[in-house]
Amino acid sequence: MDIRLKGGKVLDIPAGIHSKKKTKGLTFSMEGIGNKTLPYLMITPAMIICMVFMVYPIAYMVYLSFFKWNMIGDMKFIGFENYISLFTDSEFMQVLYNTCQFTLWTVVGFIFFGLLLALYLNKNTKINRMIQSIVFIPYIVPLVSIAFIWMWIMDSDLGLLNYVLNLFGIDSVKWLSDPKVAMYSLIIVNIWKATGYYALIFLSALQGIPSYLYEAAELDKANKLTVFFKITLPMLSPTLFFLVLTGTIASFKVFETISIMTQGGPVNSTNTLVYYIYEYGFSFYKIGYASAVGVILMVIVSLLTLVYFGLLHKKVHYQ
Repeated sequence: MDIRLKGGKVLDIPAGIHSKKKTKGLTFSMEGIGNKTLPYLMITPAMIICMVFMVYPIAYMVYLSFFKWNMIGDMKFIGFENYISLFTDSEFMQVLYNTCQFTLWTVVGFIFFGLLLALYLNKNTKINRMIQSIVFIPYIVPLVSIAFIWMWIMDSDLGLLNYVLNLFGIDSVKWLSDPKVAMYSLIIVNIWKATGYYALIFLSALQGIPSYLYEAAELDKANKLTVFFKITLPMLSPTLFFLVLTGTIASFKVFETISIMTQGGPVNSTNTLVYYIYEYGFSFYKIGYASAVGVILMVIVSLLTLVYFGLLHKKVHYQ
């Protein structure tokens, strides 16, 4: 390539030098841009799905909580009136108490019986492997089927539980129709269903504990309680933290058991937040009021999650 300078001199530059440098620079730049944008392009479908089916419904629920609407007529903006009505309503406070009570006892039952069963099954024998399969069956059975089975078992007149109690001379119990007993009956059903799942999770964590820790404890002649609290429990803390967190969230969202077995009764003694939302949203058509309850449920679960990560996470021992 020739470049003519002032004075008529011609500067001869080999052809292709500038174009090659420019091409290399352009290629390098495009590769850099591609490396940076490719991860975002890969997660874009998942982000779109998340926005459409999670973020938008949550935002719309918050929006509806400031309105009075019955799904037919016009929407009327009422500000914080739904929230004020909630916290001055004794029925809602009873539902909130029921939900907390259900969550507390259910999570305690999950953890206690699941860990107890896992410690018992922590031996590689044929009988234990068979028991592992049996205890996991309730978890994979649909909750609707389990609810109907337990409704028959807890029937006041023809139920199996009362039949067994009567054999020992004990009076029949109104398991699902007595306000003092109904909530505990539902707690029993949920614990029975999920204990096998929790036991298998604990069992897999137990089998992952290094054997040399127990060998060192045996050499130090440590008793079983010391071994459990100083070795087993600290090594299980990550699994324990995970199960407490997920169990709490699942218990706050309970719906099927309530809907099938008690419908929130008797006398509102088994009504929980999610069933309360369903009632006001799809039975009474108070969409704004139901949305406000949904927002409160979301806030409670979020705060509990933050508390768990803030307090319990410090107690977790990672290998």
